[in-house]
This record gives sequence, C-alpha cells and structure tokens, in this order.
Amino acid sequence: MSRVQSLTLAMAGVALLAPSAPPATAPQPRPEPAARRTAPAPATTAPAEARSEPAVRRTAPAPTPAEARADEPPARRTAPVSAADLLAKVRTCAPVSRGRYREDHGAKATVPVCGTRDAVFWKADMDIDCDGRPGLRCNARTDPYFSSSTAFAQSDGRPLSSEETPYVVVPAPSAVWNHRSHGVRGGSVVAVVYRDRVRYGVVGDTGPADIIGEASYAMAESLGIDPDPHSGGTPSGVTYIVFKDSRVTPIEDHQAAVTAGERLARRFVDADE
Repeated sequence: MSRVQSLTLAMAGVALLAPSAPPATAPQPRPEPAARRTAPAPATTAPAEARSEPAVRRTAPAPTPAEARADEPPARRTAPVSAADLLAKVRTCAPVSRGRYREDHGAKATVPVCGTRDAVFWKADMDIDCDGRPGLRCNARTDPYFSSSTAFAQSDGRPLSSEETPYVVVPAPSAVWNHRSHGVRGGSVVAVVYRDRVRYGVVGDTGPADIIGEASYAMAESLGIDPDPHSGGTPSGVTYIVFKDSRVTPIEDHQAAVTAGERLARRFVDADE
C-alpha cells in the first residue's frame, strides 16, 4: 500500500515539472475588417497612369475665351479704323477758315479748312516737303526748294527728318486761318487718307500762308505716293485730318503717333456729332 502511494506521489511530481499540454483547439487569429485585408499599402508615389498626365491638366482648368483674350492688345480686339470710316465722317464741310487756300502757286483758291468738335480737316493734293535734316533723298541737290530747318524741332533740338518722320505741313497763320486757334500745333496727331490707306503722323512744319496740301517724304512713301521732292506727289485725292488738342511727345516718336492716332480716329468715327 505504501509502495503504491509512493508511486502515485512520484508521478504527480513529474506532472508538475512537465509543460502544460496545449489546449485541445488552437485559438484562431483575430479577424480584421475587410478594408484592411483588401486595401493595398499606401503608395509613396502616384500610380503610373496618374503620373503620365501632366500636373497642369489635373490642376489648371482650361482658360475661358475671356481669359484667353485678356493678354491680347486692345488694337487686336478692335478692328482698325478704315479709310471709308474716316471719309464718311468728313463727307460734309463746316468751314472754320475765313477763306480758301490754293493747292499750288498760281492756282485758284478752292480748298477750305473744315471743322468738327474733335478735328479740323481739308481735302487737297499732296506736294512733297523734303525740308529738315539733310539725308540721301532730301537735300539741296534733290530738292530745289530745300530748307534745312522745320518749323518744329525734335526733342534734341534738331530739325525733323522728312525721310524718317511722317508729318504734314499746315499753312502759316494768316487772316484766312490760324491753326493755333483750333488746337493745332507742332506734334498734333494727324490721320492722312489716300485711296484705301490710312496713315498716322504729326504736324511737323508750316508752309506758305496761302497754300495747303503738303506732307513729308516719309508720309508720302507710306501712302504709296511717289515721294520724289522734284517730280513726286499726287494732284488730288488726299484727306488730311488733324485731331484738336492732341500732341505726340517727343514729336519724332512715330510709334507714339500711330498709337495715339488709332485711338483718336476710333473716338472720332464713333462720336455723335
């Protein structure tokens, strides 16, 4: 009996020293939400398809028509004033001169200076004024009436260059008409119309007190008129429009004359008289 009891006690001691037996059923792993099981790990870079599209297409909307035109110069958005537009505005004449002018020495005086609220104008021939700084085409050899001075000087004090500056000539002040009393002076902006062409320039010189219809070599050339001071010009068909109280500074800045001329011409043709 004591032997059996001793054997029982020994077996109990072995059981205490041995590791615990595993449970009959191993615990199952804790289920995760479906999203965690299926969603891929976050990528550090965009997928290939996303990267193939330029960033600007993903972030910047296409410009609207108004935005596309915002950087376009105003002159491109508005049609330039045509010769027909200007001629329509000067179809009738309200004279501002007290008499009429000759187009050439010895000719009858037939040309009045006309006026509107914004401009004065006349219709005449075009003689070539080659006065001013001598050049290859305008000098004492090419022009028998050449003068090395002009009534109005450029910003550096020198005379204008007829070859370089498109300008028109107004008659010297007289009892017939004083241009200064109508807002016309050196540097005033002019539009000259010949056939279907419109060219802009300035008042650059004065001529005889009884003659009208003269412009510089550069102005004639820009209009397609023969600019030769001896044999050039045209006998008729030129309209000169001077915008009152306008001025280009410096007088020799032709681009400034064009910019101002386009603006003033547009205002002139759109105005209600």
